[in-house]
Amino acid sequence: MPFPTASTARRRRRYEGAAGGWCGVVVLALVALAAGAAAETSPSDVAAMQAVAKALGADKTLGWDVAGDPCSPKRWDGVSCDSSGRVTAIQVGKRGLTGTLPPEVGDLTALTRLEVFENKLSGPLPSLPGLSSLQILLAHNNSFASIPADFFKGLTGLTAVSIDYNPFASWTLPADLAACASLANFSANGANVSGTLPDFLGAMPGLQRLSLALNQLSGPVPASLAGAQLVQLWLNHANLNGSISFISNMTSLEQLWLHSNEFTGPLPDFAMLNNLWDLQLRDNKLTGPVPESLFKLKALKKVTLTNNLLQGPMPQIPVQLVAGTDMKADSERFCVLEAGKLCDPRVSLLLEIAAGFMYPASLAEDWKGNDPCSFPGVICSQGNITGLTFTNKGLSGSISPAIGKISSLKVLNLANNNITGTVPEEVAALPLLTDVDLSNNNLYGKLPTFASKSAVVKTAGNPNIGKDAPAPAAGSGDSNNNPSGGGSSGSNGNIGGSSSSSVGVIAGSVVGTVVGLGLVAALGFYCYKRKQKPFGRVQSPHAMVIHPRHSGSDDMVKITVAGGDANGGARASETYSQASSGPRDIHVVESGNMVISIQVLRNVTNNFSEENILGRGGFGTVYKGELHDGTKIAVKRMEAGVMGNKGLNEFKSEIAVLTKVRHRNLVSLLGYCLDGNERILVYEYMPQGTLSQHLFEWSENNLRPLEWKKRLSVALDVARGVEYLHSLAQQTFIHRDLKPSNILLGDDMKAKVADFGLVRLAPADGKCVSIETRLAGTFGYLAPEYAVTGRVTTKADVFSFGVILMELITGRKALDETQPEDSMHLVTWFRRMQLNKETFRKAIDPVIDLDEETYASVCTVSELAGHCCAREAHQRPDMGHAVNVLSTLSEVWKPTDPDSDDSYGIDLNMTLPQALKRWQAFEDSSHFDGATSSFVASLDNTQTSIPTRPPGFAESFTSADGR
Repeated sequence: MPFPTASTARRRRRYEGAAGGWCGVVVLALVALAAGAAAETSPSDVAAMQAVAKALGADKTLGWDVAGDPCSPKRWDGVSCDSSGRVTAIQVGKRGLTGTLPPEVGDLTALTRLEVFENKLSGPLPSLPGLSSLQILLAHNNSFASIPADFFKGLTGLTAVSIDYNPFASWTLPADLAACASLANFSANGANVSGTLPDFLGAMPGLQRLSLALNQLSGPVPASLAGAQLVQLWLNHANLNGSISFISNMTSLEQLWLHSNEFTGPLPDFAMLNNLWDLQLRDNKLTGPVPESLFKLKALKKVTLTNNLLQGPMPQIPVQLVAGTDMKADSERFCVLEAGKLCDPRVSLLLEIAAGFMYPASLAEDWKGNDPCSFPGVICSQGNITGLTFTNKGLSGSISPAIGKISSLKVLNLANNNITGTVPEEVAALPLLTDVDLSNNNLYGKLPTFASKSAVVKTAGNPNIGKDAPAPAAGSGDSNNNPSGGGSSGSNGNIGGSSSSSVGVIAGSVVGTVVGLGLVAALGFYCYKRKQKPFGRVQSPHAMVIHPRHSGSDDMVKITVAGGDANGGARASETYSQASSGPRDIHVVESGNMVISIQVLRNVTNNFSEENILGRGGFGTVYKGELHDGTKIAVKRMEAGVMGNKGLNEFKSEIAVLTKVRHRNLVSLLGYCLDGNERILVYEYMPQGTLSQHLFEWSENNLRPLEWKKRLSVALDVARGVEYLHSLAQQTFIHRDLKPSNILLGDDMKAKVADFGLVRLAPADGKCVSIETRLAGTFGYLAPEYAVTGRVTTKADVFSFGVILMELITGRKALDETQPEDSMHLVTWFRRMQLNKETFRKAIDPVIDLDEETYASVCTVSELAGHCCAREAHQRPDMGHAVNVLSTLSEVWKPTDPDSDDSYGIDLNMTLPQALKRWQAFEDSSHFDGATSSFVASLDNTQTSIPTRPPGFAESFTSADGR
C-alpha cells in the first residue's frame, strides 16, 4: 500500500551525507556537463539507452529522442555522460513514468547512479551483473513486481540502495549482498522481504543505515549484528522475535526502531549507547525492569516503551525527556504506577527469581500489581510465600539461587519446562522445603542434599541429572538467548505447543468453578486473572468487548469483530464443536477463538429468556449471559430469517476475515457457535456503552458530560484503531460505518471501534484505488464521493472520522433534524462557524470548560476535522496524520486529579483488603453496574493507547513513516 512521499532533495542529502565518495561523482558529472560531450558516445550505450527510453516511455514523458544520441549536445533530460562518451547517470525520479526497467540497463557498464524512484514502473527489476561501477540505486515507490535472486550479484560498488514500497513477490536477502563491501545505506521497507535476517549483515564494514521495516521477516535478530557499526536500524513491524540483547554493544547507534514486533525478554544495558537519541520499542513483549542506564543517556530525546510487559518499579523519567517519552504505566506490569516508588520486597524477590528464567512473558503477563500473593503460581500463608508453582510455562534459563531467600517456602514445582543448569545449593538449604518437582526439564549436575529430611524431590525426565553439563547440539543456540522458552530442545521440547498443555492451563485457571459448565471454564480463566491481580491491565488475548445496542441492517449480517492477540493475524479454524453438555463443549481452535456448544450458551442465558435480552437489531438479539461469579457477557444470536440467505459459508468467511483484524482499539471476538441453524457470537460486556450515549444522551442517562481531555483520548483511540485497519493490518480494511454509536467505551473510558458488519477488504493499494460496493453506512457520516458513486476508499473513513471530531467539539449530531434547515447538517454548519474566532467559540460544546490551553487544543482538532472532511478525497489526510496530531495534543494533558471521582474514592497506596472494603462501601451508593467488577476495571486501565509515533520515514531518506 502507498505511503507518503518524501522530498527528493531531502532523500538525496541523506544518502549523499552517508557515503563520502558520492560528492566526487557529482563533481565529475558537473565537469562533464560543463565540458560537453567531446568524445563520441559509446555505441553500446546508445543502443542500451534507446531500449531504456522505449521501455520507460521516456520518449513521450521526457521528450527523449529515441533515434538520437543520449550524450549529444542536446543531452537527454536526466541523463549524464562523462568526457569519454559513457552514460554515467540516469536520474529520472518522480517524473510520472509508467513503463518498465529493461534488462538493457545492465549494458551501461559505466553507470554510477540509477534513480527511478517515485514513478509507476512495473514488471520485474532486471538483473544488472555488469554494473560494478553502480553506486547509487534509488527505485523506491514504484510497482515493481519482483526482484531477481541474482539482482545484487556483481554490484560490488554500491554505496546506497533504496527499493522501499514495491509490491515484490516474496524474496529473501541474498548472499550476494555480502559482497557489497562499500554499502552504507540499505533500505527495503515495505518490500515483502521474508525469511530470517542473514548473519552477513553484521560483517558488512561500511553499513551505517539498515531499514527493513514493514516486512514479513521471521526469527530473531542474528547476534552478529551486535558488531555492526550501524547509525540507524529500522526493523519495526517486521514479525521478528527473540531477545534484543544484541543492541547493548552497538555503540554507534543513533536511531533504533524495533517497535511492533514480537521481541521478548529483558531490556539490555544501554550504558554504551552514548549516541542514541531515538529509541522505539513499543508494542512488543519485553519484560523485566527498565534499566537505569536508559534514562541516563545524554543524547536521548525520544523513547517509546508502551504496550510491553515491563516489570519492577515505574522508572523516574528526567524532566528533559518527559515530552519525548511514551511509557504508559498502566500498559505495563510495573508493581506501582507512581514513578520513584519501590516494589514490595517480596515482589522484588520474585522478579529476581524471574531473572533466572530470563523474565519470561508467561510470568510477566500475569504478575500485576504490588501484592505477590495475588500472582498466579505464588502461594501465600499469612503474607508469607509458601509455594511457587510454575508448571507448563515454557520457562528457559536456570533456577535462580534467589529462591533460597524465601525462608518460608514449602513447595517448589517447576515441572514441564525447558529449564537448564544445576539445582542451586541455596534452594536445597531451605529448611521448610518438602515438595520439589523438577521433572521434565533439562537440568544437569549433581543434585544437592536437601536440608529437610522429609523433602520429596522429583527429577524424572532430566536425562542429565547427576552428569556434567551436556555438550550443545550442533547448530543450536544458547537457550539463554531465547527468553520465550521455545528455543532449546529436550525431553519436554514441545510442551508449550501440546494440546495437553493447553488443557492443563485452562483447567488450572478455573479451580473452584462449576464443573461441567464449559463456557465458565473458558471465561473463568479471564475472570480468575482479574481477581488475582487488581492492579494492571487485563491481558486476555481473546477478550471481546461489545455493547448490546448497536445498529443492524435488515438485509445483512453484522458481525462486530473477531478476536485474538493484538499482534497476530491467525485464521479462523474450520473445526466446530458439536452440542453436548460436558466440559468438552469448548474447543480452543487455531485462531485462539472458542467454538462453544449451544447447550452451554443456553445455560448461561437462562435458555435465551426474554428477561435476559439486552438489545435487538436487524441482525438478531443480544442476550445477557451471567457466570457463576456475576461476570456478564453478551451473546448475540442471529435470527434464522436473517441468516437464511447468507448461509454457513458466508458466516465462516466473515469470521475468517475478521480474525485478521487485531488491535487494542478494535473490539475482538471471544467465541462463536454453529449448531444447526444457530449462528451465535459471544462477547464480553462493555459497561460504559457507546460514545453517542456520553456525547448526546448524557443527561437522559444520568451521566456526566465528557470533559475535553476524555474526548481527545477517545478521538486518539479511534484514530489508532482506524489507522491500523487502513495501513498496519495484514490487508487494508475499510470500515464504512464509523459513528459514535459504533465506538464503545470501557470502564476506563478507553475507546474501541466496533461493528464491522460493513467492513470491506480493499485492494493492496486500497488508499488509491476505490472499490465499488452497495451503498451502506449512515447518512451524515458518508463521504460525498461514496454517497454519489458508491465507490469507496479509505478516505471515506477519514471523512467519517472528521465528522466524529466535529461532534466531539460541538456536542451536536452529524444530522440533527431538530435544527433549522441551514444548520441541520453538521459538516456544512461547522465550516461556516470556523470562518472566524467569535462564531467558532459559539460552536464549541458549552459543557466543555474552556481555558486557554483547552481552547488551543480544540482549535487544532477543529483544523484537523476540517481537513478530514475535505470535499475531495485526495485532499484528506491519511489516518496516520490524525494519529500524529492527536498524539501530540494528548501529551499536553496532565494526569487526572487523584482525588477525582474517577478513582472511586480509593487511595492506590492502600492495601488490597483496605481498597476492597472502600470499594464495597462505594458500590453500595453507586449507580454503576458492578457485576463485572468495576473496581478492577477502573484501576487496571484495561486497554491503553498506542504511544506517539516516531518521526516519519519522510523525514529521513525513505518515503513512508514506518510505524
